Amino acid sequence: MLYRHLGQKKTRISALGIGAMSFSDFYGKSSTKISHSILSASLDLGINHIDTADIYGMGSSEERIGSFLQKNPSAKKFFKIASKGSIRKSNDGSTFFDNSRKYLVEALNSSLKKLGLENIELYYVHRRDQSIPIEEVSETLASFVKEGKINQFGFSEIAPTSLDKASEIHPVAAVQSEYSLSTRYPELGLLQKTKALSTSLVAFSPVGRSLLTDNPHTQEKVDNMPFLKQNPRFIEPNLTKNIQAAYAFRKLAGDWNMTAGGLAIAWLLNKDSHILPIPGTRSVKYLNEMAEACEKIFSKTEMEEIENRLPIGWAFGDRYSVAQWVGPEKYC
Repeated sequence: MLYRHLGQKKTRISALGIGAMSFSDFYGKSSTKISHSILSASLDLGINHIDTADIYGMGSSEERIGSFLQKNPSAKKFFKIASKGSIRKSNDGSTFFDNSRKYLVEALNSSLKKLGLENIELYYVHRRDQSIPIEEVSETLASFVKEGKINQFGFSEIAPTSLDKASEIHPVAAVQSEYSLSTRYPELGLLQKTKALSTSLVAFSPVGRSLLTDNPHTQEKVDNMPFLKQNPRFIEPNLTKNIQAAYAFRKLAGDWNMTAGGLAIAWLLNKDSHILPIPGTRSVKYLNEMAEACEKIFSKTEMEEIENRLPIGWAFGDRYSVAQWVGPEKYC
């Protein structure tokens, strides 16, 4: 496994991580058995970066990781666990964001309890609560570092300007954002800012929520996924157009004896050394294929060929619907 550094503390971390949203039922039915099989395979492959959140399965993702660690105590030292907090559900089921110190203390303690740990490597504010200055939130997170509950902290889906403000208070180890051949938005400032500040860019949905794989989701599958069936890229006619548009990319992967998902991961890793993709999967087979791709080094010509197959702006539809855009900070 290829290893890189996480944040300014330069924690040794696998270039490929596991996005543990897949340990919940977000993209299809999961289970403790499936989640444990992925974690077990990760140990074998040398993948030590596991990314979860308290909102994934309303705690079930963290609980499944915690039960695996309980059964495999030695894995507690191997895995570098990241979790996130600040997304809350009101009594009527609606979502809101809470970055208050009081809530983040409660959320972090709850996550640690579910994971069965006294300390985790990384803790993110999952979404900004715009009523609280990010500098104040950074002070709260920095206090968790001082208390020894976390080693580093980060933010998810923030703008470069917000990262600048937060970094004036304390080094921000990581910013998590959607980044892939189908979502190039971070190249409009976030990629550059994170690199300048020695902040890791943790790329979620690196295979385009299946569009960059050999088996993109069919309409039938999308209809059973509440998030995707409202996502513009997966609403017809965009879904069919996107699958067709990515055909040349899938063919290139085959010509290079790679899977499409593996090629998408390898492209990200070749873009810059501070990028850490965290695909989610419920398949050990797919995990093995993506891990193998981590060792691939592309020439400048090969990178250009990949991007010629899927040039910036190729995808039909926005990455989020109007409702799904609530929370992420836009910039540019």
